[in-house]
Amino acid sequence: MKRTTLSLIAGATALAAVTGFAALTAPEGTAAPEATKATTRLPVERVGLACPVPSSSEVAETVYTSYTPAGTDTGKTPGADKGKGNDKAEKPTALLKPATGATASDGTGKKPAAPKAPATVTTPGKPVTAEANGASVPALTGSATGALAPGWTVQQTTVVPAGGSRGLLGLTCGAPDTDFWFPAASTAKARHDYVHLTNPDDTAAVADITLYGPEGVLKSQFTEGIPVPAHSTVPVLLSTLTHEAAQRDVTVHVTTRSGRVGAAVGVADDKLGSDWLSASADPSGSVVLPGIPADATSVRLVVFAPGQDDADLKVKLSTANGAIVPAGAGTLHVKSGMTTSIDLPDLTRGSAASLFLAPEDAKRPVPVVAALQVVRGKGEKSEIAFIPAAGPISARATVADNRAKASTLSLTAPDADAQVKITASAGSGAGTPVSKTVTVRAGTTTALTDLAPQGLKGSYALTVEPVSGGKVHAARTLAVPQDGVPMFTVQTLTDDRGTVEVPSARQDLGVLD
Repeated sequence: MKRTTLSLIAGATALAAVTGFAALTAPEGTAAPEATKATTRLPVERVGLACPVPSSSEVAETVYTSYTPAGTDTGKTPGADKGKGNDKAEKPTALLKPATGATASDGTGKKPAAPKAPATVTTPGKPVTAEANGASVPALTGSATGALAPGWTVQQTTVVPAGGSRGLLGLTCGAPDTDFWFPAASTAKARHDYVHLTNPDDTAAVADITLYGPEGVLKSQFTEGIPVPAHSTVPVLLSTLTHEAAQRDVTVHVTTRSGRVGAAVGVADDKLGSDWLSASADPSGSVVLPGIPADATSVRLVVFAPGQDDADLKVKLSTANGAIVPAGAGTLHVKSGMTTSIDLPDLTRGSAASLFLAPEDAKRPVPVVAALQVVRGKGEKSEIAFIPAAGPISARATVADNRAKASTLSLTAPDADAQVKITASAGSGAGTPVSKTVTVRAGTTTALTDLAPQGLKGSYALTVEPVSGGKVHAARTLAVPQDGVPMFTVQTLTDDRGTVEVPSARQDLGVLD
């Protein structure tokens, strides 16, 4: 191996620490370099997020909560945060800004109003909040660098007390990507679902949207080559993309042919309220949907198989006492390329739960994506939320904007007993951080409500870190009832991208020719 090759490997290691991702590949048919056999984890040095327009309602009240966990400021690549041309480290930043190409959602064409104060994190370990009210709030994009980058998380929480968008809408602002799946969207007359495409980068992106109904691909128009200018957002109403009959359940596939976007589906139901639908975890043969509230009055499962094969799935409900088979819904057949849904009445029976989907034949897993539509309350006092499939927490997951007596953390371990460390941060106003270790038994769901830090004022963040045992999936429910309506929102927890695994390069490059 030549010195040049080794130098490239070392350079890629440093790049991974800065960007949060890297890949080294060898030409087909050759062995990978020896240096790639050993890996290490380093804190990321820069991350980006995108938050869509929170609401088109004049009475909307939005809170942004920005947070970077403490404790990931070790193991940096030497010199990675040095300023150019000098030896001083660049000052860490974590800042959200209005998308510069955005216009107000009220149809005036004016520049939207920014939040009253930027949600700027200045130190790890303490949440920072900002408020923005009304219909003219823009999409936000931002980035965090240096010691504020590892695990930087932003929660966008909106209360709309009245009108067609009435509800509590919660969203963990997402990292830009190139591929998203959204089961449980709809083109029904009672639904007003928008795909929000937000570009946080300096160059334009081009996106495609494909809709799949119960009979397969919906004939669509204006769905290919959608331009998303730099630092701009584009909302797309799903029902305008197809002339086919309205569909209660639709799976939306968003891809980009150039650039990256943040993507989320804003849902407003004429009778059930509104919330955000986040993307499902990547297609997988086994799926976990954590955090179904104990008092759910309606649960609807929506599944899609994107590959060439049909999927035959076993359905299990994970409760505090173990996994059981839901009455009349033990199996589910999902045809390739077609959206399949099933109602699960009286599912939880007063116990917080999660849903497990696994292949009937373990030797022939077929990847699927899935989401749950969950309703609390009845009649005019109903509220809707969504739970997309969630991957396991591998290193650490973070969720912001937790509130005293309003937040429930659900943990589930599908295969084996597991221990996790849960840390409640200091409050945005005051409070002392507190940590605890929790054991989750295999096949069960544990719901925790007493996690607030001591002396809490304001909101706090939660981090979940695996300690030992099997895989753990998690979700946070935030419940803020208003006028008898059980308003709530559920955010599944995903790894907060605090660290990245990179190849370990040899230190002494002079030992080889």
